[in-house]
Amino acid sequence: MNKLRNIVVLVIISLAAGVGFIFITTNNVLSEDITTIRFGHGSAETNERHLAVVHFKELVEERSNGQIEVQIYPNEQLGSEAEMIESVTFNDLQMVAASAFSQYDQRISVFELPYLFETHETAWEVLDGEIGKKVAEPFLEDNLRILAYFENGFRHITANKAIEKPEDLNGIKIRTPEFPLSISTFSALGANPTPMAFGELYMGLQQGTVDAQENPIANTYASKFNEVQDYLVLSGHQYMPLPVAISEEFWQGLTEEEQQIIQESAEETAQFHRDLLKENEVKMIEELTASGMTVIEPEMELFSEKVDRVYESFKYSFGEELVNEVLEAAE
Repeated sequence: MNKLRNIVVLVIISLAAGVGFIFITTNNVLSEDITTIRFGHGSAETNERHLAVVHFKELVEERSNGQIEVQIYPNEQLGSEAEMIESVTFNDLQMVAASAFSQYDQRISVFELPYLFETHETAWEVLDGEIGKKVAEPFLEDNLRILAYFENGFRHITANKAIEKPEDLNGIKIRTPEFPLSISTFSALGANPTPMAFGELYMGLQQGTVDAQENPIANTYASKFNEVQDYLVLSGHQYMPLPVAISEEFWQGLTEEEQQIIQESAEETAQFHRDLLKENEVKMIEELTASGMTVIEPEMELFSEKVDRVYESFKYSFGEELVNEVLEAAE
């Protein structure tokens, strides 16, 4: 009887140990199965871009039942936009939303040709279609997979004089980013484009180093340029998307289900960001007007007639076939 009892006790202990081992092992596997995405961007946590990335995080984590975790690094915590994109190419950072992709292939700037798009909706249709995919494809060679296009939106002018026709820009020192396309556009419009770091722009306007500047409404609003500029000119001279990319090396290590969750969430978030920014721009313009700025809606055609030479010049950079394809799609 004692021998039988001892055998039973040994069996129970063995089973208990086995269950404990399975429990520990299962817990280790589950913890190892968590996939972490480090997602960087350059905007403040109050910016619509950050709100969009938070939305992406919520979608991905919910749809993956917590098996994919998204860690967000806003406000250039991990470096400048260019540095973050480079980090994604090395898979040190998994995802980024940024504007500086032209350093790898300048053809992505084709969407920024002046007066290319008349409406947001036309731009979104082109970006989400075959041309958007075609322009994104070469980045795979640099380990960058563009999942979707968030929104930078249309760029508009602010100045201390009324600008209602191209001639009103003659000789005006207008700050532009150091983008060849922006510089060429304002040269064609008769202005004196003056590249300057964005961080120096408010003081430059305040001290008269430059007379005017051009940016999306959100940048003008957030930077309080209304304090040093009298006029907001809704020139809509350029539309700029904001590509969102993931490391191709990281992407290839995911399951098909994980890839689908991330892809669909990125596309849905892109439209979330677009709608949010477009809606908020209306409120921003109202507040800028209430602060004392005069809003001018010039006749676009007078300006667009002046930029033909920009298209001819950049056909060499982007390729004539691609420029013609984009023009046809934008009609």
